[in-house]
Amino acid sequence: MTVTVEPFSGAPADWDRLVGTAPGGTHFHRIAWLDVIRRVHGHEGLALAARTPQGALAGILPLVFVRSLIFGRYLVSMPFLNYGGPLGTDEAVRALADDAVRRGRESGVKLLELRSRRSLPLDLPVSHRKVTALLDLPPGSPEVLWDAYAPKMRTKIRRPQKDGVAMRFGGDQLEPFFRIFAHHMRDLGTPTQPLAFFRAIAEAFGDDVWFGCAWLGDVPIAAGCGFRWGDEFEITWSSALTEYRHIKVTMFLFWSFIERAAREGLRVFNFGRSSPGSGTHEFKKQWGTRDEQLWWYQDAPGGAAATPSPDQESYAWGPRIWKRLPRPVANTLGPLIVRGIP
Repeated sequence: MTVTVEPFSGAPADWDRLVGTAPGGTHFHRIAWLDVIRRVHGHEGLALAARTPQGALAGILPLVFVRSLIFGRYLVSMPFLNYGGPLGTDEAVRALADDAVRRGRESGVKLLELRSRRSLPLDLPVSHRKVTALLDLPPGSPEVLWDAYAPKMRTKIRRPQKDGVAMRFGGDQLEPFFRIFAHHMRDLGTPTQPLAFFRAIAEAFGDDVWFGCAWLGDVPIAAGCGFRWGDEFEITWSSALTEYRHIKVTMFLFWSFIERAAREGLRVFNFGRSSPGSGTHEFKKQWGTRDEQLWWYQDAPGGAAATPSPDQESYAWGPRIWKRLPRPVANTLGPLIVRGIP
């Protein structure tokens, strides 16, 4: 059987149905993400489909052309997110990747990056610079997990509650989440995503996206946002205000998300991607997680080894400058810059 690759035409439900059944399918493969990124950042999205001679959908690949005057042009599946890459039969996956390589080279991008969560039958070079950390949950019984933690771990989690910190979930936590997120990103020296990005996410995905904030009285001091997908929840963004670091509110924040996920019958809590050996990675390991290697396949016609990142030595000047900007200025300029950092 020979598949044909073409721009997707059909009902969005057909695309998402394949995402939900294909090995390696993730929330970030959903077709609505292309519209979110187009509306907020203005980047051209391309939904590719592989079809059998009979017209049946055999595979899909969401792609985004990220263009920036500062950083250049990249073709990514999926930018700003943890996963992407082709899904479907082995033949469909190879055909979709070949088509993406062709489009990237014809467009003169610095790098094509297909961010897969699993190994794919491709001959492209692969980067293992990121892992994700997974925690197996007892569905419906967070108490089982709680009891398994050492007393010292439980004390760290409980401490913020003794200081009066309380957790709130819901759509009304979106804007408090963003205030904390933007504040924290500036302190890290990294441009922030715009509020419009998270509003578009909430509009597109409804109850599948969770916003949660930890409050000290009437002040939100830590927050997270993530996605429910099948029997898994992944926390994708989290932040805390540095002036409350002595309360160690991050432990309470993560436990609140973990507890909710287990209570709702989910089987896996995904802490999201990190660089192996980093401080973020070490934080995740203390929860009893297991690492899952990520497979980011690449074709570099423009010679780039990776997509732009503030962690790269060539951009080290950026965070140093950014930390000195007044927060209103950083929050205004940040979205204009971050759109080019996929």
